[in-house]
Amino acid sequence: MTADDSFGRLDDDDYPAYTMGRAADMLGTTQGFLRAIGEARLITPLRSAGGHRRYSRYQLRIAARARELVDQGTPIEAACHIVILEDQLEEARRINEEHRARNESRHNADA
Repeated sequence: MTADDSFGRLDDDDYPAYTMGRAADMLGTTQGFLRAIGEARLITPLRSAGGHRRYSRYQLRIAARARELVDQGTPIEAACHIVILEDQLEEARRINEEHRARNESRHNADA
């Protein structure tokens, strides 16, 4: 991979660019919190060749939402379930909107 290829990944929300330490710093939390939400299967960080956890921006957004809920007093397991359900709901809404737009364009083409 060339340097030019690497720069293209900077905009990729799924690219595992952040180490556990950096991710924890960015979220203002501990590495233990990141391990806990990993154990709860909220996020599964990728592993570097040396076995170190690496996080993507998407995973950091998910972790930030879980931290928000935990900071409000929600137990970590429940916070993880809530975030998973919120993510599934958002995906379902996105799919519904795509179907709606496709149907409208078909309807307009037939008219």
